[in-house]
Amino acid sequence: MVSAEKDSNETTNTHPTIIGKSMRTVRSKLFQHDRAACVSDNLTGSLMELASRNNKSVKSSITEEQLLELSQALSDFSACSSDISGELQRLATVSSSQPPPAAPHVDGQPQPEHEPCLGFLQRESFSTEIIESISPEDLQPTVKICVDGLHSPSVAVKRSAAAKLRLLAKNRADNRALIGESGAVAALVPLLRCSDPWTQEHAVTALLNLSLLEENKALITNAGAVKALIYVLKTGTETSKQNAACALMSLALVEENKSSIGACGAIPPLVALLLSGSQRGKKDALTTLYKLCSVRQNKERAVSAGAVRPLVELVAEEGSGMAEKAMVVLNSLAGIEEGKEAIVEEGGIGALLEAIEDGSVKGKEFAVLTLVQLCAHSVANRALLVREGGIPPLVALSQNASVRAKLKAETLLGYLRESRHEASCSSP
Repeated sequence: MVSAEKDSNETTNTHPTIIGKSMRTVRSKLFQHDRAACVSDNLTGSLMELASRNNKSVKSSITEEQLLELSQALSDFSACSSDISGELQRLATVSSSQPPPAAPHVDGQPQPEHEPCLGFLQRESFSTEIIESISPEDLQPTVKICVDGLHSPSVAVKRSAAAKLRLLAKNRADNRALIGESGAVAALVPLLRCSDPWTQEHAVTALLNLSLLEENKALITNAGAVKALIYVLKTGTETSKQNAACALMSLALVEENKSSIGACGAIPPLVALLLSGSQRGKKDALTTLYKLCSVRQNKERAVSAGAVRPLVELVAEEGSGMAEKAMVVLNSLAGIEEGKEAIVEEGGIGALLEAIEDGSVKGKEFAVLTLVQLCAHSVANRALLVREGGIPPLVALSQNASVRAKLKAETLLGYLRESRHEASCSSP
């Protein structure tokens, strides 16, 4: 695929001449010039792994097996950790003899005040190992100290309590159960609206970690966390937004939560994260959108919120691992008429054909699967596919690809032959 980067000899007013490429490739290059992508670090995947479980098929022309295959694509680039902000290492290295490293002001907020220096909550030197080595008989009073700290009038104590609960809930299911039973959830949820960004970040990540235990999901939703998590999605730091998206995805693993999360307004800020987030933020948004969009109303909300354009743009991204994920979500949106129309209007057919020509093995499968969705019942889309130069890459795919991709390519070519036959029969 042609690179999205401009050649250093290009001027800003002219586009390069591309030799030996289809007009589809030329258009794709010009399209990418106009919208630069922003990518950076990796996404963890304990939640990505969870996303691949218990998937139910939606009403579309693809099978349940294919949906599970699509969902699994959202786990292919994952690591394993519930706490994915990367801040635990920084917390673990803070010592009482050394002040914490300077952090930038966030939205004009001052630096966080240092934690007081007395008692467990006021310790500045702590680590995952220390927290996790607390004996079972000491764990309950330790959690109680933390929960009491969440109610303190001191922001510093609240921040410390949330940070330590975040650590306690990071890896151990038994800790998550005990914290859930302790009343911590109801005390953490109000901190999601805290004006101190560090306290908000610890609170949202603690809730993310707690949400990995099935029994805690109802506690979190019943405490009013969904609207508060959406508030974090809109107002938080980059890390807080990412972890809020993952927490919502974790809650969306409960089927009845999907509709309520969408109805509370989660889709637009997820689309905003998809548009302007880091690479990890985009992946978090993609995963959460995919899970929510198994519900028809959420598909409609995603299309209305403008999700299709950034998804089509991501299909053309090279080397970031985003293209396949974007195609998975596009395939879901192609299950409704509004989604099909938006994908076509945003140049999705050309972008998907590019993926068939130059994408990964999985990318080719997802691309042709989505094109089948778009063209199964639309003569106009079939004609557009032909005009975009789709027949040669589809023929090549039908001859040299995975078994699933070959079958779908043959299905799509059959649609095109059917349309050509109908056109010839209707000619005078």
